[in-house]
Amino acid sequence: MMTNSEIAGIFELLSKLMDIHGENSFKTKTYSTAAFRIEKLPEQLSQMEIGQIHAIPGIGEAVTNKILEIQASGNLALLQTYIEKTPPGVIEMLGIKGIGPKKIGMLWKELGIESIGELEYACNENRLTTLKGFGAKTQESILQSIAFMHNNKGLYLWYEAEMIAEKILELLSNVHPGSRMTFGGAYKRQSPVVSGIDIITDLDAQSVRSVLATFPEAGFTGNDELLQVDLPNTPTLVFHCNNGSQFYPKLFVSTASPSFLSAFTEQYTLPENAESEQAIFEQNGLPFIPASLRESPAIIDIARGNNLPDILQPGDIKGIIHAHSIWSDGMNSLEQMATAAKEKGYEYLVISDHSQSAFYANGLRPERILQQHAEIDILNEKLAPFRIFKSIEADILHDGSLDYTDDILASFDLVIASVHSNLKMTEEKAMQRLLAAVRNPFTKILGHPTGRLLLSREGYPVDHKSLIDNCVEHNVVIEINAHPRRLDLDWTWIPYALEKGAMLSINPDAHAIAGIDMVKYGVLAAQKGGLTKERNLSSKSLAEFLQYMGK
Repeated sequence: MMTNSEIAGIFELLSKLMDIHGENSFKTKTYSTAAFRIEKLPEQLSQMEIGQIHAIPGIGEAVTNKILEIQASGNLALLQTYIEKTPPGVIEMLGIKGIGPKKIGMLWKELGIESIGELEYACNENRLTTLKGFGAKTQESILQSIAFMHNNKGLYLWYEAEMIAEKILELLSNVHPGSRMTFGGAYKRQSPVVSGIDIITDLDAQSVRSVLATFPEAGFTGNDELLQVDLPNTPTLVFHCNNGSQFYPKLFVSTASPSFLSAFTEQYTLPENAESEQAIFEQNGLPFIPASLRESPAIIDIARGNNLPDILQPGDIKGIIHAHSIWSDGMNSLEQMATAAKEKGYEYLVISDHSQSAFYANGLRPERILQQHAEIDILNEKLAPFRIFKSIEADILHDGSLDYTDDILASFDLVIASVHSNLKMTEEKAMQRLLAAVRNPFTKILGHPTGRLLLSREGYPVDHKSLIDNCVEHNVVIEINAHPRRLDLDWTWIPYALEKGAMLSINPDAHAIAGIDMVKYGVLAAQKGGLTKERNLSSKSLAEFLQYMGK
């Protein structure tokens, strides 16, 4: 059965295509509203009765019937009609940030632009400024978005690749249960973004081909030792096939970054017929270096001196910091979020709903803050010894101030300060806002420091060293936002932050119960930077957290 996200995606695309074709705005809004409602549902549509679906706000009889059509056939005839009468390149243009479907419709109908390539050319020829609503800044913004798309083409988030990788490995293992298979490459190094999935196996290439040839449009290139498999909308699968004797040496070579491998082979030998990855390090007199750390040659010197960090593990997370509820834009109630966190074994929840400036996210006005705090007091009695902390994700405003007066900020146990608006800034402006927030005595955590969305939006430019130095000076914790599309602070800055004495915090930014589990991806990214539990705020027990917060 199709998931809520997949069904919501169908309605979202339908709404946008109707906008492109200039259809009645009331009709297009019906489908965009349906997409929004479906995406926010705590229960899968496939588990609901027709009457329950029809009762969802914003879902009328017509939309309910279309949901049933999608569930029955996997398609929507109305959407297919619009797809057939829209050039593929025009649909592809929907992926360009900063340009909506109505403007795409104008470009197509008034300038005859039917592809991203034509749009890029038109921008370079300064043609867009002839259209109403298109200025030089819009044109430049479109060019930047197109360049971003080109640079990230063929890349996937690690968590997207994970779902595919596990399915492929399971499929091959079921067909060939006695074979050896494991992941390698950038995927095993837990790189937040990957272009492919490396699999080391003792299967021969023909055995792999025979299993994956059943996939529609499967393409195969390579030879008996290195087989590349291309499937639609999937990271490239690269199979390192061998007879078994070279299994671990091939795994080691595949997993190491080029610079790490070069430095290792210059100083050490790669033993043939090694019985494990551990054996490769042991035979060279080195402690085992986890795959996530095999990026920089510097880690070899650290290992040689027996100074490898005892890196953070998922089980080291003791509390969920930074989560949202239906008080703002979350999908679950405060009690549901807290109960779920408790049942998952966590000791506390820091609820950080949006502040009042985030009107689009139902941000909390002062009177609603009082109501939420009253509910928290009741739940803390009910759920003890589990503890809910009163927090807020306060918007960092244009001038760097926070989104409430000091007396309101003082009512929270802790404040997470984040930028959510006016993201297109120079480095000077971004630093002015961020440093003003960091120096605010009420700021305890700096949320997602660059505002980036991996493969979707570049972050605003930041002087990382200055920002980290100021956070240390003002005792502000730096968030590692664990949402797999953020992972912000980037792992490459963790070593500098640790060197300067910063405290970091892996926070899921959970907007639903399922989002609590996103903390895993923050841990995987943080492992690459050598983060330990001692330097991660969310690894502190409830008692330690209370002590750290001065409560």
